[in-house]
Amino acid sequence: MDKNKLIAVVGVSENPDKFGYRIFTDLLRAGFKAVAVGIRGGTVAGKTVYKSLKDLPEKPDIVLTVVPPVGTEKIVDDAIALGVKEVWMQPGSQSEVAAQKAKTAGIKVTDRGCFMVMHGIW
Repeated sequence: MDKNKLIAVVGVSENPDKFGYRIFTDLLRAGFKAVAVGIRGGTVAGKTVYKSLKDLPEKPDIVLTVVPPVGTEKIVDDAIALGVKEVWMQPGSQSEVAAQKAKTAGIKVTDRGCFMVMHGIW
């Protein structure tokens, strides 16, 4: 995995017990270039949490979803609109509807397996 690719983690929470928080902060610790997206905004680990993909200052290379499946469907709509090329749906956030929509739009979809485990971070 190229650590220079910008990963947008969608579903970041300020709560350290939540997976969105852990994934985002562990990616940063592992040297990945990551930005946080969460509907409440705020900051996590000193970084701005943007309220939507559309609010990001630059287009991410990968969108990593850590939200319920219905939220993943909306995120995929935003990813398509932005021209994102890859979406990774973390366990629990997978949506067959979202995956099919993304694939139809030419987006590479991974909806089996944990990004963190697959890339040796956890």
